[in-house]
Amino acid sequence: MVTEQTTAVVQRYLEALDGNQPAEPIVRALLDRSVRRFQMLCGNLLYREYRRLTQPPLNLEPDEMLSAVVERLLKAMRSARPRTVRQFFALVNQHMRWELNDLARRLDHQPVAAQMSEWLVPAPESSGSALSPEGRRMLEAIDSLPEEEREVFELVRVQGLSHPEAAGVLGVSPKTVQRRLNRSLLLLAKELDHLRPS
Repeated sequence: MVTEQTTAVVQRYLEALDGNQPAEPIVRALLDRSVRRFQMLCGNLLYREYRRLTQPPLNLEPDEMLSAVVERLLKAMRSARPRTVRQFFALVNQHMRWELNDLARRLDHQPVAAQMSEWLVPAPESSGSALSPEGRRMLEAIDSLPEEEREVFELVRVQGLSHPEAAGVLGVSPKTVQRRLNRSLLLLAKELDHLRPS
């Protein structure tokens, strides 16, 4: 299976970082090998949770986000040394979120350009839809999940991995992934019940 091969290759690169070879060429090879997976993860996260950034004025595309994330990872892995595929993808996910949150914050603080006919059109919605109060509450609820449930939720529902793919990253069975996902959904439903439409 391709996912198993990718997981095994990533693990070999991570193990090589513990050796005596220079780290930077290994990190670059690791990121190059993982770039297609990153592209999928960037697209899933961008369109599921930060769709506002894909609209004007930013019109952010997954490929643009990908280059910024890879640059962040190159810098981060000068000091960070994930030892497992699980730790590596946790680092990737963290930097993807940081990049998108930084972009959303900068967008929120941009002055809105006034146009002569602005009285003819309704006021634009806040550019912070990715960071609306409800959105922040959802992200906080996800972050507050127990570690195992949060990892599974992010891999399956945020990054779009299948149950077998998530199981391969975490080193557990697909049934365990399903069980943890079900528990995460129950916890989130309870925590965010007040956001349900009446």
